[in-house]
Amino acid sequence: MWGFSWRDKVVEIYMALVPILNWSFTLSFFHASPVWKRLGSHAVASESESEARRGEAVEQASGVSDEKRVFLEIFGEVYGYPESSCPIDKLRATEFARLNGVVYVDHAGATLHANSQLKAALDDFSSNLYGNPHSQSDSSMRSSDAVETVRQQVLEFCNAPSGEYVCVFTSGATSALKLVGETFPWSPESEYWYTLENHNSVLGIREYALEKDVAVTAVEIEAAQTNSSDSEVDFSFTPRTLEQRARASSHQRNNPAEESINLFAFPLECNFSGAKFDLNLVKYVQDARHVSSSSRGRWMVLLDAAKGCGTAPPDLSRFPADFVAISFYKIFGYPTGLGALLIRRDAASLLKKKYFGGGTVAMSIADADVMRKRDRVEQWLEDGTTSFLGISALRHGFALINRIHLPNLNMHTGALTKYFANTLAGLKHENEVTVCVLHGNHDLDRVKYWGQDCNQGPIVTFNLKRADGSWVGHREVEKLAALENIQLRTGCFCNPGACAKYLGLSQEDLVANFESGHVCWDDQDVIHGRPTGAVRVSFGYMSTFEDCWVVIKFIVKYFVEINNEYRTIGVKTSNCISPSLAIGSSADSGVRVKDHNLKCIPTNGDKNDSLGLDTKIKVENLVIYPIKSCGGFSANVWPLSDCGLLYDREWMIQSSTGDVLTQKKLNSLCSIQTFIDLTTGIMHVRAPSMQRELAISLQSKPKCTTSNGVMFCGNSVEGNRYGDEVAAWFTEALGVSCTLVRKEPKILSLKSRRGRSVSRQGDSSTRELSFANEGQFLLVSKASVDELNRRVAASLHADAHSQDNVSLQQPSLIEVDALRFRPNIVVSGSAAHDEDHWQSISICSQNFRVVGGCNRCQMVNIDQSSGLRESNQPLATLASYRRHKGQITFGILLQQYKFDVEDSNSKLCDNPEIEYTKWLRTRYTRLISVGSSVNVNKLI
Repeated sequence: MWGFSWRDKVVEIYMALVPILNWSFTLSFFHASPVWKRLGSHAVASESESEARRGEAVEQASGVSDEKRVFLEIFGEVYGYPESSCPIDKLRATEFARLNGVVYVDHAGATLHANSQLKAALDDFSSNLYGNPHSQSDSSMRSSDAVETVRQQVLEFCNAPSGEYVCVFTSGATSALKLVGETFPWSPESEYWYTLENHNSVLGIREYALEKDVAVTAVEIEAAQTNSSDSEVDFSFTPRTLEQRARASSHQRNNPAEESINLFAFPLECNFSGAKFDLNLVKYVQDARHVSSSSRGRWMVLLDAAKGCGTAPPDLSRFPADFVAISFYKIFGYPTGLGALLIRRDAASLLKKKYFGGGTVAMSIADADVMRKRDRVEQWLEDGTTSFLGISALRHGFALINRIHLPNLNMHTGALTKYFANTLAGLKHENEVTVCVLHGNHDLDRVKYWGQDCNQGPIVTFNLKRADGSWVGHREVEKLAALENIQLRTGCFCNPGACAKYLGLSQEDLVANFESGHVCWDDQDVIHGRPTGAVRVSFGYMSTFEDCWVVIKFIVKYFVEINNEYRTIGVKTSNCISPSLAIGSSADSGVRVKDHNLKCIPTNGDKNDSLGLDTKIKVENLVIYPIKSCGGFSANVWPLSDCGLLYDREWMIQSSTGDVLTQKKLNSLCSIQTFIDLTTGIMHVRAPSMQRELAISLQSKPKCTTSNGVMFCGNSVEGNRYGDEVAAWFTEALGVSCTLVRKEPKILSLKSRRGRSVSRQGDSSTRELSFANEGQFLLVSKASVDELNRRVAASLHADAHSQDNVSLQQPSLIEVDALRFRPNIVVSGSAAHDEDHWQSISICSQNFRVVGGCNRCQMVNIDQSSGLRESNQPLATLASYRRHKGQITFGILLQQYKFDVEDSNSKLCDNPEIEYTKWLRTRYTRLISVGSSVNVNKLI
């Protein structure tokens, strides 16, 4: 239709060459090559009109990157609304300036509203008076007229004849689907079929069906083909009937007196993969061609168009589904909480609605069982006052979409999707292992990204593989994308059937994953070596080539491995490394590891130099954080408890909804300063906004025990909640309703937190934990912090050079302090990241086992002195050289051995606070102090 066969071939040739060449220069080299230009000019010689259009696009692209220029050579006719009064670059600049510096590619979740759209709605509401439409006043009639106008617009949007369809407004697509389930005329003779690739909101309808003893079947449509004899489409079904629930029912199946009314549900576009279903399926099912001729009854079709309507709504004049669910924020971003159910009038007469609300009845009597419903279907089904202001605002959304013109929108997003999918499909590691596994219909032989035969929506869902064939977890991708200001979506997207299908997960796998602790939205993205979710990139009408290209560069930067033979750690001074801790790239390698056995492989000096005890390392600082995520204090000498440092993270702040508050949710927590005076037994708590200091006794515990425990890192932990006075103080200090909770002593396994083991090689011992996430102690090396600062400075220099294209100039430095990482123990005297190789340490005769590296998140980007997060540093730099198997590690977690009988007091170093130290020695047998030697045992 569009004459793209030659360009499709060029794309195939180009993508075939991508894995052969080094990806760091393949794109820019090939795009600028004479071969590419000769292919293009020769192929379009016979397409003068197309050439003119592409020439205009390329001419307008003067000054853009080579990549975009080549993209426009291929897709210039369909990308960017070239014939519109508002081409894409102008649209982005005028309507979506808030996207500057941000790449938003989650339009399948929610697309974005335009500035003019909201301004028009606000001007409308500011100039006109709208009243409750359930009245006859002028303002009420204005609302009613607006609602009826939009009803017609919605029908026209889906090309639904008003004589055949009605538009019922709901609170969203989910509410529309629920309305079908609640009112459908189920009977034991009925059947409910739905495709495996369906949103949970469609699966949820089966609860109504099962309640009525309906036979429920999940079906996979294996293939669709054209019957050459009559040009009709045929489908192949693989049904999977659900096991019926045992119910006491006097109604027997196969009652010949009743005709069954059956329902078949499928999506216009799969929100997981973007795969689009052939709408010929509508008539196919309505004609009951999917069941045997002996089956009786009427088949009705429910079409979930929530995702598909965003770029290509169904043509209901050609494919007359009985019910169609729509969500408006997925079409033009605003308003949210508003959807519609389009119903064929003959289907509406079968619905059985029980509840009636305001505005749905013609009359009712309060003290008699008398009610008469309104005649119009939409009036009877819309309980209560409709969202008349939200509905009125839809007019301005439709006006914007109509200016762009839907076919142009479909082509624009299709061009981006095709380019992005083809590029990802061609990515390979240096050892030829494919980087991206795509899900959906991204097959160059049959995929259509726009037009009437479109079978793939503007979604590219994928999983990433490492060079060794192992999977990259989707949460790792999401976290790293956030560092690059890329907003994408990961997980299963509330579509368990599609997720299981594309990831190859059986019912047994899903149950086993759940029983192991995996639930939706958690961090367990790879279980037993298999992914539990995927990464989804989706485009909207305001998406640009630049958005697409930034995501491609992100994937190449973080996930394409150039040196697959060895994994290295960027510390030349290290002589020993554990493969399980090897992190980084080959840029400045000093250590190479070839297998998965713990061993030392020296690269400089004598192997024996790296073994045994190292006594040059000293404790430089001890920090205690009594309240989780709040400010801590330093001490020269401090006692140990069964949980770690005495009173460390023994308290935490809980919101009024029961959530544990951390700096991830509330940066201002770091402004809460704490200090514990062991001599008086008081914890002092201060906040800049509070004139009164809070004094909390260490000896007396709060009387109120939290019911059901505190959910913390996936576990229920018993805690004691303080009273109203303490709660009022923290609520005022933080500006959110909250209270203080103290941990109830309880033995917990270190393996239980965050679903991963932090013990080594078969160690099954348990140790009591405070409200710390994973380890009893966190140790950070000053040398490692210095190395990080050096790399951050180098990164800033490189960024300044790249952005300004001038000689290097001194940028504004970001000095990262060790306390940014909230350590308990800071050591000096070791080489940078030498702690990666430690197996155990001892301080003041107290023994500690290393249980793993500390996995870092965006919380390290918060300046602990100000509570501000001003950049993506230092996590972005850490990700460049401290990332391994889904984690960005910095510092090590320690667990204390079973305590020795020996008193550690004699091992304390000299301390300036002599009297205080003497006092501590009389009361505590286990102490560590600043200045003490750290004896290290390394991995061998």
